[in-house]
Amino acid sequence: MNDIPLPDAPAGDVPAPGPRLPGIRRRGFLSAATGVVGLGALGLTGCSGPAADPAKAGGRPRRGGRLRAAFAGGGASETLDPHLANLFADVARAKALFDKLADHGPDLSARPRLATRWEPNAGLNRWKVTLREAVFHDGRPVTADDVLYSYRRIADPKRAFRARASLEPIDLGASRALDARTVEFVLRRPTAEFPNVLAAFGAYVVPEGEQDFDHEPVGSGPFRFVSFAPGKSAVLRRNEDYWDGAPYLDELEFVVANEESARVNALLGGQIEYAHELAPTTARAHEGGGRIEIVRLRNSAMQSFAMKTDRPPFDDRRVREAFFLIADRGELVDGALSGAGEVGNDLFGRGYEYYAADLPQREQDLDRARGLLRRAGAEGLEVTLDTSPVAAGFTEAATIFRDQAAKAGVTITVRTGSKDSYWKDVLDSGTLCSYRSGAMPIEAHISQRLLTGSTTNATKWHHEDFDALYRQAQSTEDRAARTAVYHRMQRRLHAEGGFLVWGFADWILGTARNVRGVAKEAPANSLDWARFDKVWLA
Repeated sequence: MNDIPLPDAPAGDVPAPGPRLPGIRRRGFLSAATGVVGLGALGLTGCSGPAADPAKAGGRPRRGGRLRAAFAGGGASETLDPHLANLFADVARAKALFDKLADHGPDLSARPRLATRWEPNAGLNRWKVTLREAVFHDGRPVTADDVLYSYRRIADPKRAFRARASLEPIDLGASRALDARTVEFVLRRPTAEFPNVLAAFGAYVVPEGEQDFDHEPVGSGPFRFVSFAPGKSAVLRRNEDYWDGAPYLDELEFVVANEESARVNALLGGQIEYAHELAPTTARAHEGGGRIEIVRLRNSAMQSFAMKTDRPPFDDRRVREAFFLIADRGELVDGALSGAGEVGNDLFGRGYEYYAADLPQREQDLDRARGLLRRAGAEGLEVTLDTSPVAAGFTEAATIFRDQAAKAGVTITVRTGSKDSYWKDVLDSGTLCSYRSGAMPIEAHISQRLLTGSTTNATKWHHEDFDALYRQAQSTEDRAARTAVYHRMQRRLHAEGGFLVWGFADWILGTARNVRGVAKEAPANSLDWARFDKVWLA
């Protein structure tokens, strides 16, 4: 097994940094997770994908300058604790400051980061992970003890860290450091896709003992901390000692712009160089216009309504099925996404490994929906649908679905919530809400959202037999047999689950015309999404 060769950091001209921009406003949600595709990761030496071709990315990279990137944020409660990252802004900042052992490539397979290799024993219940030579920003080497400390912190049952469910297969009490750069992970059961765990959403490696991340956080990522004002901005500078080559930018500034219009206007006015998450109508208005560049990340975001299956009326599977049949998915994609997406089939992960593509596409059938509601004793049903302008298309989709439901005799009251607290509010409260997710492997979607112990189980899908199927899939070495188990789980979700997945949206970014190196085939949540260490200013 061979370590990964590291690229040289190029030299170049240094353009002058731009002015600072005060915080602007809007929030965006990130649901990401562990990573990976199949047994291709089993028993492998970790290997990186091919490096981007600078000519295709916009010419020879240049060093220097400050890039200002606007994201929707989370207000005064924002933190730089990478284990608490939940919003897109949180994760973009976290990946600039910290590293994981692995991350998702554009195909959602595990790509090594701080790990250079991983290999299992014959029983798939012990995995040896070798670390590369890397250092934290204070000069300390990244060691096996740092990895174990980070994972044990995440797994603390007293804390609500998102990655905790993903790390559940690891027996962290029995896992140990074999030497400074080798970790032996002992698993609770055989796990064929253990590299998924290493790429888990939020599973960042931090220095042993570190607890305070909001004053002078120390990571091993491509940028070093300069300053942080929650809900306003974070300023970072180049880490010259980064193991994957020093970034091209001198400085990177994240600014909070909670309104999409504010991000667009700041980009058009030259106040920022990168605007995250633009609406399809905005993209259509400016694409090819010569003032800004529009980047579309195809099939990046699941669009859905989440029905809480543990409370009336959605604790009756007939009501859930009726709602599946009420939806006209084509109308939702055309109306809420301006056609910038594809219809869904009430399952996450279209086009990803293990996706049950053989299930028939569900179509609107109002007669069957009325019949199911009648048999469930739910004629004249009244439901509140929680939504928010927290995400592009949410309020539009809610209004369209309200009108569709009326044709089946269902009265939906659309309740618009706060952008700042929406995701926290709808996790446990209400019965029906607008919901979305970025890209992640299907097994990660299941572990993060559909197991009894999942911390972001928005549909309250709690079934021990379903949990057992997930564990069975994890421990099945044969890929075809493992696929069959995942398909069995998806057939059940398609028939009676709580996610009404009506579409998959393009993820849309805007950049200044002098920005180069932005990945154009990296789904939101993958390694190369918001990867500012590979971006430069022409």
